[in-house]
Amino acid sequence: MRFVLALVLCWLPAAARQASDLDAKLSAKIPEMLEASGAPSVSVAVVANGRLVYAHAFGKADVAKGRAADTATRYAIGSISKQFTAAALLMLEEQGKLSLDDKVSKYFAGFTRAGEITIRQLLTHTSGYEDYAPQDYIIPAWTKPIAPMNLLNSWAKKPLNFEPGTEYQYSNTGYVLAAEIFEKVSGQPLVSFLEERIFKPLGMSSAGDCQSAEPSDALAYTRYAGGPARPAPREGKGWYLGAAELCMTATDLARWDIAAFLEKKVLSPHSYAELTHEARLTNGESTHYGLGVSLGELRGIPAISHTGEVSGFLASNTVYPTRGAAVIVLSNADNVNLIGPLSREIARIAFLPEQPPAPEAELNQVRGILEGLAEGKIDRTLFTDNANAYFSETALGDYKATLAALGALKSVRRTNESPRGGMLHRSYAAEYEKGTVRLNVYVTPGAKYEQFLVVVGP
Repeated sequence: MRFVLALVLCWLPAAARQASDLDAKLSAKIPEMLEASGAPSVSVAVVANGRLVYAHAFGKADVAKGRAADTATRYAIGSISKQFTAAALLMLEEQGKLSLDDKVSKYFAGFTRAGEITIRQLLTHTSGYEDYAPQDYIIPAWTKPIAPMNLLNSWAKKPLNFEPGTEYQYSNTGYVLAAEIFEKVSGQPLVSFLEERIFKPLGMSSAGDCQSAEPSDALAYTRYAGGPARPAPREGKGWYLGAAELCMTATDLARWDIAAFLEKKVLSPHSYAELTHEARLTNGESTHYGLGVSLGELRGIPAISHTGEVSGFLASNTVYPTRGAAVIVLSNADNVNLIGPLSREIARIAFLPEQPPAPEAELNQVRGILEGLAEGKIDRTLFTDNANAYFSETALGDYKATLAALGALKSVRRTNESPRGGMLHRSYAAEYEKGTVRLNVYVTPGAKYEQFLVVVGP
């Protein structure tokens, strides 16, 4: 039986074995980080090589009733909604019904300096309109329904926070106004358009307005400092039109990522380029923001992302186009440190190669060099001529003073290894009784040290 099982395992496709390994690693790590955060639940979806490879939910969607979260549980995605608003406006631009460079005054003339501010500036947070919702907790006013135009009459008629185009300052106000422009031009409610043109064609059956609650939805929770998860009130209708009104499952958000960002079949090539083009300020400085998406990288891998927060929910959506990958993390608690660290940890596990453990002989040699330096001496046979020239009497004296002051050396671990300049570049962390230092090391093919630098600092 063992022989047959071994044969079966040998014949399993490599992709299947990798998927199984990924499932095991993530299903061990995610509950650990969820418990540490104090959030009731989290739902995760992972895309690799252009397809969904992992979808699981952990914890409770409803704490009081003990209802478990599952992959069909909907969560509020908060400001991740903004990329859908931007996509809808780009679709209208494709139809020739508007231009993102139209002035706001073409559609609503009564708002502050509407003749100078463009739709594009609304979508890139460079308009100057003051954000009506900067708080990270729900305030009493938000619990009452409001007409979006009433919201804009209060906030888009105030003096601007800055000259249009000269600064980047996140503003939900701009997105509510952009959504009102969309509805005026299209003659259709924004969410209805999204359902017709995006959600239904992509099979995103769970996606819709959070105001249309479903029994399977995750309930909203908050934490006061380190206290337990407590039920959180929700915003009233009308506060988040175009800015943060959508709910959906993690797997449906993955469907959007695949279609819109990896397969690029939702928007025209020109519109996709506009969506993901970084806005620049009038002085040429970067904003790291496109149209409803943040633009950055993770360890050199380009990333298109956005987070979301509304009362009782936090969300993160990150696409890695060059890897054909995406990571979605949805949680039903605010004021917890979960979605960012968990998203990065999932990406590390799924897409970044793990560093093999350093051999004990290597670590022992590094440890021996450090102990020698703490006494102001080195074994010069271990170093190249260049490194020996670097370790002058002055250098050795400074190394001795630095390392001796840290007390006994407790441990050394390698943190990275990569080729460079025909050598191996290695980084180490050396922990002492009174602190930790970093080592920046180069090793030649002949196993001599071309560089052995101790770096101190926070």
